[in-house]
Amino acid sequence: MLTEANHPGQALAEMGPHLVAWNATEQPYPQDACVPQLIARQVAATPEAIALITDEQHLSYRELNQRSNQLAHYLQTMGVGPNVLVGVCLERSLDLVVALLGVLKAGGAYVPLDPAYPPERLAFMLKDAQAPVLVTRRHWADSFSLSHTKAVCLDTDAQALAQQPDTDPRFPAGIANLAYVLYTSGSTGQPKGVQISHDGLLNLVYWHQRAFDITAADRATQVASPAFDAAGWELWPYLTAGASVYLPDEETRVTPVALRDWLLKHDITISFLPTPLAEEVIMLEWPGTTRLRYLLTGGDALQHYPPATLPFAFINNYGPTESTVVATSGRVLPMEHPERPPLIGRPIANTQVYLLDEQLQPVSIGEVGELYIGGASLALGYHNRPELTAERFIQHPFRAESGARLYKTGDLVRFMPDGQLAFVGRADDQIKIRGYRIEPGEIVAALNRHPAIQASVVVARDEAPGEKRLVAYIVAAPETAIAPGALQEHLREYLPDYMVPAIFVGVDALPMTPNGKIDRAALPTPDETNTLHTDARDEPLTPLEAQVTQIVSNLLNISEVGAEDNFFMLGGHSMLGIQLVTQIHETFGVELPLRTLFEAPTVRQLSAEIEQRLIAKVEMMSEEEARRILESGPIT
Repeated sequence: MLTEANHPGQALAEMGPHLVAWNATEQPYPQDACVPQLIARQVAATPEAIALITDEQHLSYRELNQRSNQLAHYLQTMGVGPNVLVGVCLERSLDLVVALLGVLKAGGAYVPLDPAYPPERLAFMLKDAQAPVLVTRRHWADSFSLSHTKAVCLDTDAQALAQQPDTDPRFPAGIANLAYVLYTSGSTGQPKGVQISHDGLLNLVYWHQRAFDITAADRATQVASPAFDAAGWELWPYLTAGASVYLPDEETRVTPVALRDWLLKHDITISFLPTPLAEEVIMLEWPGTTRLRYLLTGGDALQHYPPATLPFAFINNYGPTESTVVATSGRVLPMEHPERPPLIGRPIANTQVYLLDEQLQPVSIGEVGELYIGGASLALGYHNRPELTAERFIQHPFRAESGARLYKTGDLVRFMPDGQLAFVGRADDQIKIRGYRIEPGEIVAALNRHPAIQASVVVARDEAPGEKRLVAYIVAAPETAIAPGALQEHLREYLPDYMVPAIFVGVDALPMTPNGKIDRAALPTPDETNTLHTDARDEPLTPLEAQVTQIVSNLLNISEVGAEDNFFMLGGHSMLGIQLVTQIHETFGVELPLRTLFEAPTVRQLSAEIEQRLIAKVEMMSEEEARRILESGPIT
């Protein structure tokens, strides 16, 4: 169990009345082998044990090792070695894990690229990384401009890969070399690459295995998207321990009830889920016989406590990408302190956290300070961004040893009397929504490319406790008209869906503070008088369409919804989609899988799907009686 016993030697270091830091236990870990070498040891010990498994296929440790070895040998012939970056653009799959491990085995560092991102964003990240090689599939390779990058396509290059040796290649890297570079949203309008070393990754792996008692008998999950830093956390602590990693299908991984049933069916013992999804899953009914020991969460501010009946430990984790996924961790007990949100725990092994004021002086217990992180898990810095690296990774003000640094997180936190950390908010304008860290400056940069936009600013506004929505405030260019649908289409050319604002507010000018900065506190609250709408809206043609329109309107808190409006263009996302199909079931008595919403995202299309199922439900009735029921309202 993750208890106080898992933090032996941790202590609050004090300086007079001020709290300096949580000094996590210095727990030395072996540094004679990196992740690919540790996995090779597991292969030698249990070659036929299952390493990866989906509903359709699986790979043993031997098969995983052989396939990744062949890719590694091939990459080495292309010049991949220590600190050479290799882009990996693949969907969440067994092939993705083979590719990531293959890059590590070659001695290189992988750069995960989510193929769901817009092509322009992917192209920027690949170019910025200066990666000489890209591992992908042919249809994605064709969407890149690869003038300076060679593509290795797992489908069309399969024969060439099969001819490579399947034995372990010579591993040329050391713990100080790069393991991966992960791109996060950037304040300058472009993503920035965070450089993580093997040393930092090993600290995460060994802490995780010790804290959660990981053994080869464990069954873990890989749920996060490929470019989310948690994806690596879901793989390497388990594959280096000989455990099995299960990958649910796309619909299951975002549907709480289906995911719970899948976890139970496969006897999963430990799983990570992003915060919004985890908060729904813990509120479901769970049998006491479940084999799940730990449910880990993180990526967003946790708002809810688990029920007392939850038969497994619920662990909240906090950590920016710059501290190798996790910096603090702690168990959340049922309704421990209902007057405030759950805490983010204490620092993990070999990690220090400091709460400092603007003069870099420690704050007292209970006071709010900006969180600074030090220790073994710190990133090396930002790829090709020395000025930003120097700004965010500062010289350690409390340690004299050469090279000691602290990472300036921008997060506001306070120490509680028991030493745990309470997350308060952001010191700057950075936003976290649905587990994604967003720099609004990147959205603004994309917005201002539109010829009808003169100026803009993007903020997150609370729709409900724990629910945020991106709102864009825009100043239109003279004599131009702006439709929000056109702006969303424009933004989707540059940004992933989670960065596209749901609401656009028109203002004559952006309010300014006396020192010339945008006064975000003075921005008006979105209402009917200032929110932009599409001029013409398709009215519902049937009572059923009217009911679905009302459901969507209430769910998204938007007063005007047209029958041809796209749910996702209105600001909907997968988690809200789950609530939508649930309300449809409660209202009409029909079951709709979540994928139906992606295939039929407008009110009119969705209503047609509901009508088909209602007709099937009353197919034993006469046509006249069925029509009368359909026209009069839902069937319950």
